[in-house]
Amino acid sequence: MARNMPRPMSTRAAPDHDVDRLWLAKFLADLLDQRFTIPGTSIRIGLDPLIGLIPGVGDLLANAAGSLILVVAARLGVPKAVLARMGMNIAFNTILGAIPIFGDILSIWFRSNVRNVELLQRSLGRQTKRTVFTDWLFVTALILGLLLLLGGIVLAGIWVFKQIWELL
Repeated sequence: MARNMPRPMSTRAAPDHDVDRLWLAKFLADLLDQRFTIPGTSIRIGLDPLIGLIPGVGDLLANAAGSLILVVAARLGVPKAVLARMGMNIAFNTILGAIPIFGDILSIWFRSNVRNVELLQRSLGRQTKRTVFTDWLFVTALILGLLLLLGGIVLAGIWVFKQIWELL
C-alpha cells in the first residue's frame, strides 16, 4: 500500500462512490497497520498496536475501525465467503490484542486490516452483483459476534484480575 495516499480520481470502470469507498478502506488499513516506521528500523506500524496498548478500550477502538473495512467490503458487494474470511482476520486480531503487550507486538506482524484490503481488492475484479438485505444481516451478525468476542475477552480478563486480587 502506498505511503502517501492521495484521493484517487474516479474512473469510468467504477462509480465515484465505489472509488471513494475503496480509498477509505485502503486509508484505514494503512493508518491502522503500517502508517509509521519505527526509527532506525524498516518495521512499519500503525495505530492498531499503539492504541491497543490501552487496556480494553484500545482493542475495542482498533477493531471498530477495522470493522469499517468490512462494512466497505459489504457495500462494494464482496461475497459472503470473503466477508467471513475478513471477519476471521478481525477476530484473530481481537484475540491477539487481548494478550497484553505481546498481542500488540503480534498485531504488528499480522496486519489484519491490510490483509482485509487485499482480500477486498482481489474480490472486486470478480464481483458484479450488489449487496442485498441478507448480506447486510450477515455483516451485522459478524460484527456483533466480533464485539461479543471482544467483550468476552475483556470480562474474562477482569475476572482473572479479580481472582488474583482476592488471592493477594
